[in-house]
Amino acid sequence: RGIEQPTVVVMEKAFHGRTIATLSATGSRKAQAGFEPLLSGFARVPYNDLHALETVAAHNKNVVAVLVEPIQGEGGINIPDDGYLPALRELCNRRGWLLMLDEVQSGVGRTGRWFAHQLLSIKPDVMTLAKGLGNGVPIGACLAAGAAAQVFQPGNHGSTFGGNPLACSAAYHTLKIIAEDGLLDRAARMGELIRSLLREDLEQLPGVKQIRGRGLMVGIDLARPCSDLITRGLERGLLINVTADTVVRLLPPLILQPAEARQLAEGVAGLIREFLAEPTSLVASS
Repeated sequence: RGIEQPTVVVMEKAFHGRTIATLSATGSRKAQAGFEPLLSGFARVPYNDLHALETVAAHNKNVVAVLVEPIQGEGGINIPDDGYLPALRELCNRRGWLLMLDEVQSGVGRTGRWFAHQLLSIKPDVMTLAKGLGNGVPIGACLAAGAAAQVFQPGNHGSTFGGNPLACSAAYHTLKIIAEDGLLDRAARMGELIRSLLREDLEQLPGVKQIRGRGLMVGIDLARPCSDLITRGLERGLLINVTADTVVRLLPPLILQPAEARQLAEGVAGLIREFLAEPTSLVASS
């Protein structure tokens, strides 16, 4: 398009990976620390803020694409307003920008659909996948359609182990089993069960700001930092994580059974109740 210094719009609190380019696109100084100098060519705006994107569009003629997570994972299981991604798709259409979706965490059945963007019936120009794609075997993929698919031609780009037969076979069989065993529907049902149980137990508790998620991508937003819960959970056989300092993140396997979902919700709720009952000073010193 004749743009000498193309710009990609990225989001605050985003996480896109640990190569130098994806770290540069990431919206976390904690993740970027120690990897400077980072790359230029990115314009950062708040997530779920269409006005900020419109402002960039009006003042930066070098923008060529928007890179966004349909649901922010590392940022705290942040779910945008229902109209945000469709409006972003329409903005990209008007401006001739590519819409690039990072579905590394939200894709491959995690939200109860193959991809999170399908919940809003939009289509990206470019989409990245990894994590659940190989069911534990390392593999990543970049999918493109339309004009974006013409950027790379055979021989343009590659890597020593790209297209590894073992990894590709693992991905193929992962997708096959998800489809044949009805795991998309199960993820939707089990996620709703977990959230309903957590809301019943925790929603009125002081210190719990919000319980949110789609499918088996669940976040419990607390009013204070809670990274201690990772270790405490392990001591009780609970594999959980904490993102954005205050959000307990649950990403259970797609094969989760109802009894296991109830066990998980009960265990996590008890862990959080005990944590929030402690004086803040005790938590800070532990």
